[in-house]
Amino acid sequence: MGCNCTQGKTWKFSDPTIDPALLEETLVKYADAPGSLIPILQKAQDIYGYLPVDLLAYIAHRTGVPAAKVMGVVSFYTQFRTKPVGKHLILLCQGTACHVNGSGAIEDAIREYLGVPEGEITENGLFTYNNVACLGCCSLAPVIMIGEKFYGNLTKASVADVLKRIEEEETAQ
Repeated sequence: MGCNCTQGKTWKFSDPTIDPALLEETLVKYADAPGSLIPILQKAQDIYGYLPVDLLAYIAHRTGVPAAKVMGVVSFYTQFRTKPVGKHLILLCQGTACHVNGSGAIEDAIREYLGVPEGEITENGLFTYNNVACLGCCSLAPVIMIGEKFYGNLTKASVADVLKRIEEEETAQ
C-alpha cells in the first residue's frame, strides 16, 4: 500500500520561480521508462538551475519513486545541487594530483577573490565554487572547471586572473 499523503495536493514551491509546467514534457517523456530518474533530475536542474527539496518531492510524486530514493540519488551524485548557485559555477579539483600540486592554495585564492565560502553565491551573483573529488585532468593539476571549460596548471595569480577576466566579460555585456 502506497502513501496517499500527496494525493490531491496543490503544489506550491518555496521558490516562486519554480513552474512545474516547464518539467511536464520531460515527465511525460519518461513516464514509463524504467531507470529514468537521473535524466529527469538532470533536465529539472537544467530548467531551474538547482533542485529544491519541494521540487524533489514533486518529482517523487509524479514518478512514483520514493522520496527517500530521489533524495538519495541527488545527494550521491555531485552533479546535482539543492541550492541555487551563481551564474558561473567553479569546480575545484581536490584529487590527489591536484592536492599534491597545490589545490589548497588555489582554494585560498578563490575564496579570497570571491569573498565567500564554498557553496555560497558571490554578492554580484556571478560565482559559486565547490570542491570536487576529481575532474579527471590530472596532467593539468591543479585544475578548475568553469562551465564547460577547464583551466589548469594554476597558480594563485593565474586563478585570480581567470576570475577577473570572467567578471570583466560579464560587466562589459
